[in-house]
Amino acid sequence: MVQASESDILAIGGVLGDSARPLKERFRALFTLKNIGGATAIGQIHACFKDPSALLKHELAYCLGQMRDPAAIGILTSVLEDLSQEPMVRHEAGEALGAIGEPSVIPLLEKYSEDPVPEVAETCELALNRLRWLESNSDAKGLQTNPYSTVDPAPLAEVTDASVLRDILLDESKSLFDRYRAMFSLRNLGTTESVLALVEGLKAGSALFKHEVAFVLGQLQDEASVPGLRASLEDTGENEMVRHECAEALGSIATAECYEILNRYLGDSKRVVRESCVIALDMCDYENSKEFQYADTLTKLPTA
Repeated sequence: MVQASESDILAIGGVLGDSARPLKERFRALFTLKNIGGATAIGQIHACFKDPSALLKHELAYCLGQMRDPAAIGILTSVLEDLSQEPMVRHEAGEALGAIGEPSVIPLLEKYSEDPVPEVAETCELALNRLRWLESNSDAKGLQTNPYSTVDPAPLAEVTDASVLRDILLDESKSLFDRYRAMFSLRNLGTTESVLALVEGLKAGSALFKHEVAFVLGQLQDEASVPGLRASLEDTGENEMVRHECAEALGSIATAECYEILNRYLGDSKRVVRESCVIALDMCDYENSKEFQYADTLTKLPTA
C-alpha cells in the first residue's frame, strides 16, 4: 500500500468526486486511492457511486474488489442490490464480492445468481464458484502465480497445454468457471498461440465472457490481438460492456494503430464506449511515457 496522510487521501478523493474534472484525472485519482487503501480511501470511493457515469461506477466497484478489504462488503452489497444501477456496475459489484473472498457473502451471491440480468447472474455464479474453490483449497488462498498482480475471478486451470486450454475456452457447453480458468491459464502462458486462442474467445459466448477475454488481452498487451479487439469495438451490435473493454485493451497495447482506432470512437453513440476511449487514450499516453505506474501523476494534480 502507498503511504499517504489523511489530508492527502481527502484531496485525492476530491479529485475523484469532482465531475467537472476530466474523466482521466478522476480515474487516476481512483487508482491512487486503490493503491493507498484503508477506511478513508474506501469512503472516498463509496461517495462516488451516485455519479452518472456507469464506466466510473464500474471501475469503483472493480477497485474495491481488488483492495480485498472486507470493509467494502456492505458498499458492494448495496450496489449489487440496487436495481437502478446499470448492469455493468452491478456485475462488477458481484465480481468484487468474490474477489474479497469472504464466505459470508455466499447467500447474497446465491440470490443474485438468479438475477434476470444475464451479466449479473453469470458474475454471481462465477463468484460463488470462486468462493467454493477457495473453501476447498484453503492452503492456496486463491493466490496462484499471477504476473499481473490482479485478483482474478477464477483460479488457473489444472492443465497447461495451450491447445487443450483453447478447446476448453471455446467450448460453450463447458461451465463458465472452467472456461474462465482456461482463460487465465492462457493469459499466463503468454505465447503467440495462447494470445490467438484468446482472440478467438472474443466471438465465443456471452457478453460477460467476451468482456473478460478483452480484459485479459489488455493485460497481455500483445499486438497480435489488435485486429480482434478492433473488430469487436467496431461492431456496434456488440454489447457495450464488451466494446468498452476492447477499447481499454487497445489503450493498454498503445500502438499508433490503437491511437487511430480509439480516436475514431470518441464520438460513439454509447456513452460507456466514448468514455472508455477517453480513458484508453490516456492509457496510451501512459504506456508511451516514463511513468512508473498509471496513477503516478495523481499526487502532482492540483487539488483546488
